[in-house]
Formats: sequence, structure tokens, C-alpha cells
Amino acid sequence: MEVAVTRALARGCRLLLASHNGGKVRELRALLAPHGLQLVSAGELGLPEPEETGATFATNAHLKAAAAARGAGLPALADDSGLEVAALGGAPGVHSARWAGPSKDFAAAMARVRREVLARGGWTAPGPRANFTAVLCLAWPDGTSAVFTGEVSGRLVWPARGDRGFGYDPMFVADGQALTFGEMEQEEKHAISHRARAFEAFRRACLARSPG
Repeated sequence: MEVAVTRALARGCRLLLASHNGGKVRELRALLAPHGLQLVSAGELGLPEPEETGATFATNAHLKAAAAARGAGLPALADDSGLEVAALGGAPGVHSARWAGPSKDFAAAMARVRREVLARGGWTAPGPRANFTAVLCLAWPDGTSAVFTGEVSGRLVWPARGDRGFGYDPMFVADGQALTFGEMEQEEKHAISHRARAFEAFRRACLARSPG
């Protein structure tokens, strides 16, 4: 879903990245780098991390962006994303981070995905089908907001491969690719990732075109 907005982010304005996930903040900073914004993260401002109580990625992204925008008095961009495995009925989905536990142990989370797919007899060659989905929400302090969605389909591999990226990246191979997201250079991943696709929709609606 993409909701058009009439309010754009002018070059030079401050934008709050409403995430406490270091990997997401790094990716968003890289995607936003050409657009001349002054970026600050929720962690840098000491903002609390709201509980993600929504049943959808869009609801959780809006919850995080709206809370940060109100708390800081700045436009805020939040991401909610996760891995959806067909053999698990779309799980872990919005609970992707929670599967990693309080310590954010994604090695354990990936092993759990593997176990649960095996228990359902779903781990067959060339690997179970899965997709990553990302939703970006831009919220303003006055309560207005818009959401932008991106998705990439692929399959899971085991053992997990690569130490780049974050989360479930090392066990996911996008369609048409040979490397996992955990093996790809940042530029390669940004060319095809779910977050990059959501960002492109956001860029078209909300960002001034970069010079040149």
C-alpha cells in the first residue's frame, strides 16, 4: 500500500529515524545520504522504544513513527519489517524481532525457523519459499502520516551464510540471486531489498530529487 502525501521533506530539514535497531538505522542512513537531510536517530535522542502491539507491519510502523514525531517534535520515519515463511503460515511475520528474544539473538531465531519448518515437513529443495516485507511510515508532529511498502520474494537456505546485513539476512536468498542477503555487499542488497523498494516509493512521494 502506498499513500501519497502533499508534504515533502525539504533538503536541509531534520528527520528523525524512529528505530532502536542499529542495522535498520544504518540502512536508512545509507539510503537517505544523497538527499541532504539532517538525520538523527531515536536512540541518539534517548526516546523510549514503544511496544509493537500492532497486528500488521503498517500498524507497527505508524505506531513507532507517530510516537517519535510527537516526542521529538520532528518528522519521523519508522520501519517495521520481517520475514514471512510460507510453510509457517507467514510466521514469524510481525513477530520476527520477538523470535530473537530480549537479547536479539537472530542466530537462535534462524535456527527456530529451520526447526519449525522441518517439523511441518516444509524444508524441501531448493528451499522453502519466503519473503521479506518492509513498511516505512513518515509521521509529522501534527498527526499526519503516510506509509510505503516493499517486498522481496525468495527462498531460505541452511546453514545460514554470511555475516553482512542483520536479522534473518544470512538465511534468505532473493529470487534470481545466488548470494544470501548476509553475503551481499550493501550496494547489492540495496538494489533489490524490501526496504529499498519501500524507500523508493517514499522517495518519489516525499523527497526532493537529488542534484545531478
